[in-house]
Amino acid sequence: MTQAFAKPPRKNPLLRTPQMNLPPAARGRVALGLTAAAAEGRFMLQVCSECGATQYPPREACHQCLSPALRWQDQTGAGELLTETTLSHSNDLYFRERLPWRLGMVRLDAGPSAMVHLHGEVGAAPSRVRVGVRLDRAGQAVLIGFPEKGSEHMADDPMLREMASDPKFRKVLVTDGKSPVGQAVVRALAKAGADLIWVGQAEPWKQPAGFAELARLPQVSVVDLDVRDERSVQELAALIGAKVDIVINTAELHRRHGIGGRAGTEVAREEMEVNYLGLLRLAQAFGPVLMARAADGATHATAWVNLLSICALSNHPPEGTYSASKAAALSLAQCLRAELRAAGVRVLNVFPGPLDDEWSQNVPPPKLAPQALASAIVKALRDGVEDVYPGDIAQDWLARWRDNPKVLERELAAGGS
Repeated sequence: MTQAFAKPPRKNPLLRTPQMNLPPAARGRVALGLTAAAAEGRFMLQVCSECGATQYPPREACHQCLSPALRWQDQTGAGELLTETTLSHSNDLYFRERLPWRLGMVRLDAGPSAMVHLHGEVGAAPSRVRVGVRLDRAGQAVLIGFPEKGSEHMADDPMLREMASDPKFRKVLVTDGKSPVGQAVVRALAKAGADLIWVGQAEPWKQPAGFAELARLPQVSVVDLDVRDERSVQELAALIGAKVDIVINTAELHRRHGIGGRAGTEVAREEMEVNYLGLLRLAQAFGPVLMARAADGATHATAWVNLLSICALSNHPPEGTYSASKAAALSLAQCLRAELRAAGVRVLNVFPGPLDDEWSQNVPPPKLAPQALASAIVKALRDGVEDVYPGDIAQDWLARWRDNPKVLERELAAGGS
């Protein structure tokens, strides 16, 4: 039975700040298919199109018939734990700091056998288990054996917390707490057990409905933050940067216009100022300090969340300049992920479809409620994924984009959605 994770004591300022050591990260190109699935919380293995054999580890050709026609398919992960061992010594710096570490050999019902990390609630071999996949601190996929039925505090297992970014007892910065999404995210974090939530406000004279009530929550501390102003970002980073565990960038500017529907570049410039340059300013101010203390204690800094849009994948002409700003932000977020990965900080990109907010009033349903988006963000942090596409529209666009990006571009240009 996993013990509930207790709030850690305050750090002794005289103690050294530990630096992050990453697990071995070398992977072949084929094996990165497993990592790509894990980034979305999916467990997929290669299945031969010719003979139907399931492959593990990933390879270039079928181990049974040598066919190169291997496609990735979702797996249930059901299997039997054949044998187990406990690692008590390691020359690898990452594992030396985390011993003992349980490992087991599992024969999957799908066919292959695999060496997996074992959750603390998995019983002694032989026993039935469910194999899942997680991203480790190096951002690579690893297999984990879970019990078929877990306890209430299963997510508090030390190994799982090491591979996830659960907001419980962590200190979080939400860059814009005045928007409906920002308010919903703050409330979801408070419900998830966040220890302290800094809520950014760009224009103190604006008091939207619900903000005053939000500011009275015991975990909430309202701070001045305007992502359009480099000085504002730098001053806040100097004030709280050394304490932040998770940054959630909810600041965005959304206007529904294309190129010819509006004269001038003022609004498009403002969209880039907030959606792209705002992220850049935040990354330059908060990124280095997150990296510097990425292994600092039981609730070490682990995550950066970017609120993007499914329009970042393919331009939606009725929102043409907004789509372009989000596409630029996506490219920047990929650079940020590559830089922060060296310290084990997880970067999570969120791609929602149309939201049920002011700027999508005339968009027909289905639309995503801010509360549903906030819940998806908290769940993604707990699951340790890198990309999440909440909502029916986002899932539909994603499937069409993966099938053929050019076809999706043409459909959107013709008025499809």
